[in-house]
Amino acid sequence: MTDTQLPPTEAPPRATFTSFAESTKEDWDLIVPQLQVTQSHVADRVIQLMRDLESDHGGFPVNRLEHCLQTATRAEEDGRDEEYLLCALLHDIGDTLSPFAHPDIAAAILKPFVSKANHWMVEKHGIFQGYYFWDYIDGLDGNAREAFRDSEYFDYTEEFCAKYDSVAFDPDYTSAPLSHYEPLIRKVLSPTTVAD
Repeated sequence: MTDTQLPPTEAPPRATFTSFAESTKEDWDLIVPQLQVTQSHVADRVIQLMRDLESDHGGFPVNRLEHCLQTATRAEEDGRDEEYLLCALLHDIGDTLSPFAHPDIAAAILKPFVSKANHWMVEKHGIFQGYYFWDYIDGLDGNAREAFRDSEYFDYTEEFCAKYDSVAFDPDYTSAPLSHYEPLIRKVLSPTTVAD
């Protein structure tokens, strides 16, 4: 066996149904524990998705990973808590998967692990960022965020964009490296860390 080969492992048993209508309690007794196994790999997958952002700049002054690192580093330097830092770090994780849906991708990854305020902030940050530049793009309205003015999280999200996200495109800024945030990713996205 070479160093790159893993020892063979026995695969867990599988359910036998071909449609949910045919499934049994015994099938689900096999499936449910595997959710924790899958969740235990999420942090590694998220870290890889973050690394993938480094290969794309999308025309911006810095690559997408650097933008996320700058956003998180600025929030960390401002004394924000770990959950907020993770949101700042992952807010654009979906940029290379689906640019127009990237806030929804980040919000979906974070939803089980963060507060309603932080989830809303990540989910809506794209619209709030539009305040700074959508008027320069045909068909978009820089004031689209006003549709959410009555939300209890409006000011919170507006502050995130103004203080951390919209200013995180500086090629001369020194960000913390992704390795600095890997323990946080592993801590918060573990199968046992689900927000209330």
